[in-house]
Amino acid sequence: MTPRDASDDPSDTPSGTGDGRWSDLDRPPLNAASLRRALLRDGGLWTSLDVVPATGSTNTDLAARADELPEGAVLVAEEQSSGRGRLDRRWSAPARSGLFFSVLLKPGPEVPVARWGWLPLLTGVAVATGLSRAAGVDTALKWPNDLLVTVAGEERKAGGILAERAGSADGGGVVVGIGINVTLRADELPVPTAGSLALAGAASTDRDTVLRAVLRSLEQWYGDWRTAEGDPAASRLQETYAAGCATLGRKVRAELPGDRSITGEAVAVDSDGRLILATGEGVQEPVGAGDVVHLRGV
Repeated sequence: MTPRDASDDPSDTPSGTGDGRWSDLDRPPLNAASLRRALLRDGGLWTSLDVVPATGSTNTDLAARADELPEGAVLVAEEQSSGRGRLDRRWSAPARSGLFFSVLLKPGPEVPVARWGWLPLLTGVAVATGLSRAAGVDTALKWPNDLLVTVAGEERKAGGILAERAGSADGGGVVVGIGINVTLRADELPVPTAGSLALAGAASTDRDTVLRAVLRSLEQWYGDWRTAEGDPAASRLQETYAAGCATLGRKVRAELPGDRSITGEAVAVDSDGRLILATGEGVQEPVGAGDVVHLRGV
């Protein structure tokens, strides 16, 4: 693969930074100008799109400007040094080996704050839909925010989602961070349970194509959910999430705050986005926060 032509205009260099130099021919930089032309339109959700060569965390950077930026701001980093997952876990990967980006959403008064908790699940559905269309990869969802692919017959984590409230009550919203391993190779995996689109046999690993598809899918799902005033049933979000959720029907252990844990079969995702576990004592326990472990061999 060869680098795209860059004009004398710094905004048309592939990275959008004015520096067209890059290494690793299998990992060309994103074309910021092309992405803007494809995604930013009057009346659309996305209002700005910036690509930076490196940062600590796109979530942190976007959250710091949540009050001043309009809804629909997108920040993409070619590399993150302090990327975070849930429970403050680190997320790191080689430069340009994946998609590391955050978006700013402001659901507004028409969506009750109580329903904002659906945003990470909505994002999971949107990302899975976009990856299926652009990369030809079936992506399963592990409650509440992991993206799973199949590599050599095994489930592997290829991505994750982190949603955080940001800014003031009046002008802020929710920053949703998304990380997707795209071309990560077997010898680059941070842990044996990690995966990537390439290792899952993706038909395409062009990051520009994948990012466009994911953001368009997110725009559609978010628009439908917002039109339905955040109702997960009316927007078909609840049923679609359940259909793609690899956690349902499995025996799992939910590790909860306060060093508690619950083991049971994951039987449903309720209207609040909580995972419902049926325990051995015949009790149905809702889990709204925590870490869920899929128990192997069950």
